[in-house]
Amino acid sequence: MASRAGPRAAGTDGSDFQHRERVAMHYQMSVTLKYEIKKLIYVHLVLWLLLVAKMTVGHLRLLSHDQVAMPYQWEYPYLLSIVPSLLGLLSFPRNNISYLVLSMISMGLFSIAPLIYGSMEMFPAAQQLYRHGKTYRFLFGFSAVSVMYLVLVLAVQVHAWQLYYSKKLLDSWFTSTQEKKRK
Repeated sequence: MASRAGPRAAGTDGSDFQHRERVAMHYQMSVTLKYEIKKLIYVHLVLWLLLVAKMTVGHLRLLSHDQVAMPYQWEYPYLLSIVPSLLGLLSFPRNNISYLVLSMISMGLFSIAPLIYGSMEMFPAAQQLYRHGKTYRFLFGFSAVSVMYLVLVLAVQVHAWQLYYSKKLLDSWFTSTQEKKRK
């Protein structure tokens, strides 16, 4: 055995590493995809906490109605969007395929569906704002429709990437499971 600072082992020139074992590609991919999904879950958590804070301030009237408007209807079901993220996190430690599948399905129901409904719910107000320049809901001096559409676009991107990476992770786990069954 050679140490880092010591001499090289006798009989080798360092080119005999080709026979050594390597980590299988699907394991490397699994680690990378889990990391990417966790980053997206944390971004989603920040968005979710901001939405909860906005809704709390709006309902408790901690600030005037001119500062923070009452929540839109789509924001209430979107609060359930934390469930798919938690299911995704629970699936990671033991590569639990069923939790990941539940996470992907519930993401469509609790995350994507409320966002689609929200875009339709806010469309008339956005149309009125951009055609006539009038708005009746405000969020710290800005048009609530504009701010919430920005949040909506960001949330759609986060959830779309989360679904994409989850599907790739699921495929990676299926590859791993199929190889174990063959042996």
